[in-house]
Amino acid sequence: MPTVQVTDLKDGDFLLDVREDDEWKAGHAEGALHIPISEFVARYGELTEAAPQDGRVHVICRSGGRSAQVTMYLAQQGIDAVNVDGGMQVWASAGRAVVTDDGQQGHVL
Repeated sequence: MPTVQVTDLKDGDFLLDVREDDEWKAGHAEGALHIPISEFVARYGELTEAAPQDGRVHVICRSGGRSAQVTMYLAQQGIDAVNVDGGMQVWASAGRAVVTDDGQQGHVL
């Protein structure tokens, strides 16, 4: 499974958050695309429209399990996708910004 560390991500890297709505609303990485894993197959077209052509998709969830499933699916579709190891828990503990939809300080559920 292709995996990257939170510390390897740079500002501007394309990030796909596959956590559920309540987790997203509590706090997420600014600029991430949100498609819950429970809706992912039905909303797959949103990813293909938003993702950079010939770019990498960094997939994140709370701890890395759900994002690993989506990463494997995307790889099977021929998309350059990598799982963000440790997910939003490591993201937050590494001091990366976690925000709510209105730009306030968020937290990881």
